[in-house]
Amino acid sequence: MNRVVRTLSSPEAEIGSKVDDLWQGMEPQLTPSEKLNSCFKELEVSSFPSTPLSQVIEIPSDLSLRETVEILSKHKILSAPVRDVGAPDDASWMERYIGVVEFAGVSMWLLQQLELSANGKDGSTEAVTDGDKPASITGSFFETLTSSEFYKNTKVKDISGSFRWAPFLALQTSDSFLTMLLLLSKYNIRSLPVVDFGEGKLVNVITQSAVVHMLAECVGLDWFENWGNKSLAEVGLPSTDPLNLVKVKEDEPVLKAFQLMQKKGIGGLPVVDASGNHAIGNISIRDVQYLLTASEIYKDYRTITAKDFLTAIQSYLAKHKPDSLVIKGVIGCKKNDTLKDVILKLDSKNIHRLYVTGENNTLEGVVTLRDIISKLVYEPPNYFGDFFDIFM
Repeated sequence: MNRVVRTLSSPEAEIGSKVDDLWQGMEPQLTPSEKLNSCFKELEVSSFPSTPLSQVIEIPSDLSLRETVEILSKHKILSAPVRDVGAPDDASWMERYIGVVEFAGVSMWLLQQLELSANGKDGSTEAVTDGDKPASITGSFFETLTSSEFYKNTKVKDISGSFRWAPFLALQTSDSFLTMLLLLSKYNIRSLPVVDFGEGKLVNVITQSAVVHMLAECVGLDWFENWGNKSLAEVGLPSTDPLNLVKVKEDEPVLKAFQLMQKKGIGGLPVVDASGNHAIGNISIRDVQYLLTASEIYKDYRTITAKDFLTAIQSYLAKHKPDSLVIKGVIGCKKNDTLKDVILKLDSKNIHRLYVTGENNTLEGVVTLRDIISKLVYEPPNYFGDFFDIFM
């Protein structure tokens, strides 16, 4: 059979073509899964498309929370590695970085301080109250908090270990795609810094979204079609039982949604109707950023319902960011949709999850970026060995 020569339109498509060449040369007795694992083991992380240099941002550990938020907002990124300013010039890369801080982590930490103050507990209260009286929980409270010396002077290193603060687990440029894919899926790492060990510097950041975009660019290639034309049901997705799906009802306070995400360590959940069986929207941990950037949303944060919060975000984006993609309702899929269908939808909408619905649009589960990547490769026995020991 004559292969169709594909015109390469992007660096991601070029990677896909390399995988295709490797795929065609694999031993015929190998299973498709074994072929894919072997293909991705052959490719080095150094060949993954580079993040624009403007987005390879490091946050010095002595920056304040306010400065950190300003940098993340300016560069339109949600997370960045934190560099230890106390590390000596000849420090190794492991000594140079202390973790990865996320916009959502800063926001959630500030919410926790607000709750401590509201409950009259010791800790941050003194820094954000007027005299000896606890600050009232009103619209102006958060504005006072974010303009206070407390917000200005708390260093980013002071909140290490808080929610959505990840360890600095990095890849070498010589590591394989297989290692990268396993870390982003099975081990649920949201983003992977890539370090040039020779120079000891950060050269790239690879995210789950970037990998899914790469897959979307591979549509039409033999290896992708062989894998991507399988349905969700065929590969065992969704993997979560509907009864165990974490969700919040539309009339419940949105604060409960963020508290559930914090407690369960998840990045998002569905907003369901009164019956609890139909999703009407999605709240992501990323949405907590609006509590820092949109005071009109924050003002009623303790009482605003999940449904009204979604409406408020849509109104805010329409007014302040008219060019942004405003998603109304739920973007869903069916169990008989293919992996390719799901990948293209996730990539085109720039979202992290789809809700799986059944008859009468009943909510049956969720499919995330991590789920999709996890179905691409599998971990061979003892593959990582003592890989994680150096990060302990």
